[in-house]
Amino acid sequence: MKKFKTSWLLYIVVATCLVSVSCSKSSSYNSNSTPTPKPSIQLINNSTFGNILADSMGRTLYFFSLDVSGASACTGGCLAVWPVFLKENPTLSAGLNASDFAVITRSDGSKQTTYKGWPLYYYANDAAAGDVNGDNVSNIWFVAKPDYSVMVAKAQLVGLDGVQYKSDYTPGAEATFFIVDSVGKTLYSFKPDKMNTNTFTKPDFSNNAIWPIAEINGVNMVPSFLSKADFSSIQVFGRTQLTYKGWPLYYFGADNSTRGSTKGVSVPTPGIWPIVNNNTTAAPPQ
Repeated sequence: MKKFKTSWLLYIVVATCLVSVSCSKSSSYNSNSTPTPKPSIQLINNSTFGNILADSMGRTLYFFSLDVSGASACTGGCLAVWPVFLKENPTLSAGLNASDFAVITRSDGSKQTTYKGWPLYYYANDAAAGDVNGDNVSNIWFVAKPDYSVMVAKAQLVGLDGVQYKSDYTPGAEATFFIVDSVGKTLYSFKPDKMNTNTFTKPDFSNNAIWPIAEINGVNMVPSFLSKADFSSIQVFGRTQLTYKGWPLYYFGADNSTRGSTKGVSVPTPGIWPIVNNNTTAAPPQ
């Protein structure tokens, strides 16, 4: 009888120890398997577009060409298809800079997150994480990327003279496509220039403040509405100037680096310093 009790007690002790070890292992496993939260704005790799901006669930974010001024032009029914993205004080993936993000107040009083001044949106027809169905919709919606060298804008051209211009530089109301840099500053060509030849800038750059050369060295990525092959660069008195279809590209000093400003289109007369877009013909040969 005493031997039986001893065996039974030993069994209980061993069983208790086994349960304790099992529970300890289970607890340790559960603790270690807790997934690390994803950044609220992250970079994900897309086979077509490379690195694109997405939220913490991997849902793609987009830019809207009509937002070149930095204010959202998507209102009313537009928002049912292109919902606003908002995340204040976001956590970010490696490779993203907090200084590139901000929050704006929309015309309806609500808020929206921006990247490099471009308001961010979702596309309602993206069904799953990583979908990019919204890219190039109507030629004005593009996946949000950190490495665009240029962007596509669509807005009313307004000259330094305060006159509204159509794309043919006659007065009138018309939204025109034009190429801007990654932060929305308008790029211009100069009518007297020739293929890959800047005829405006002086060797000492004494007139560069009036029409600064676009010193964008190389083009990483462009919106899918444009062709990367149309961009190149030239050397101008030791400095690098971006070209488009052979046209050297410039900023207009009087635009004061204002997003979407197109004051240069009327100087000195309309059409001498035109904007550039996919309809721009190649620069003439030298």
